[in-house]
Amino acid sequence: MSAAPPPKISHIGMCVTDLEQSVAFYCGALGFSRAEAYEFSEGLDAIMEMERVSLRSQFIRRDDGFAIELLEIKNPTPTGSRERRPLNQFGLTHLSFYVDDIQATARELQKHGGQVHAHTMTNMGFVSLIYCNDPDGIRIELMQMTPEPPAGSA
Repeated sequence: MSAAPPPKISHIGMCVTDLEQSVAFYCGALGFSRAEAYEFSEGLDAIMEMERVSLRSQFIRRDDGFAIELLEIKNPTPTGSRERRPLNQFGLTHLSFYVDDIQATARELQKHGGQVHAHTMTNMGFVSLIYCNDPDGIRIELMQMTPEPPAGSA
């Protein structure tokens, strides 16, 4: 008997405050494109473990295959903090993206409604990192790989 093949990642789902603002942020600043969209007013109660679920769903995709489903839940009213979560809180801590120009991408994030946390800028020699967040407080890590110095230099 052979083992089943490992599952393939489909997408990450995120509850957002304003669907259009989040689409503009991820498409404008991080290279996503609108894909399929759905609106549901019935049929999701069991899977979502809530009653009378009503929502709008917008998938966004990148050319590299990465997909996010942005969910604007109309009913029941979304709950929870939109504040940036600490990294030592259980659960999803951040989304991470390789970028060619960390400063330019950070400016784009800010221009599209995100926040850049300049105090987090770190250079580890082979990679520069900075934390930002999207309009709903979801932490975004930008990573710019830096060329390693030639062997024997220092």
